[in-house]
Amino acid sequence: MEKRGWVKIVEAFIALLLIAGVLLIVIDKGYIAKTDISSKVYDAEISILREIELDDNLREDILDSDLPMYWDNELFPQNLKNRIDERTPSYLECKAKICEMDEICTLDKYLNKDIYVQSVVISANLEIYSPRQLRLFCWRK
Repeated sequence: MEKRGWVKIVEAFIALLLIAGVLLIVIDKGYIAKTDISSKVYDAEISILREIELDDNLREDILDSDLPMYWDNELFPQNLKNRIDERTPSYLECKAKICEMDEICTLDKYLNKDIYVQSVVISANLEIYSPRQLRLFCWRK
């Protein structure tokens, strides 16, 4: 009779270990209440930047601006700002910055969020050679 009691205790202990192990694996993998939107955000950013890169008027606005040019600066090209706002998905908030090529181009203020960043080089048009980078910073609203 004593052996049956110990067997039940060992079985219960092993069952608890199995349940705890499965829970730890599920939580570690992020299956609970965490979705990875990084690929969607990067695709949206690349699409916005590609559209800007191919628009001659927006390229000229970027090449004509003084550097560095922050999003909140009143001299930031309004056409560029409008295009970014139009193309930004509703679940994101995005800001841009125009910088020198050899400059570290960061967001002007710290946000305690996951920030997704993509950039594109705008180097010249038919009249101007002045390489710059347009960096797009996006985060979930």
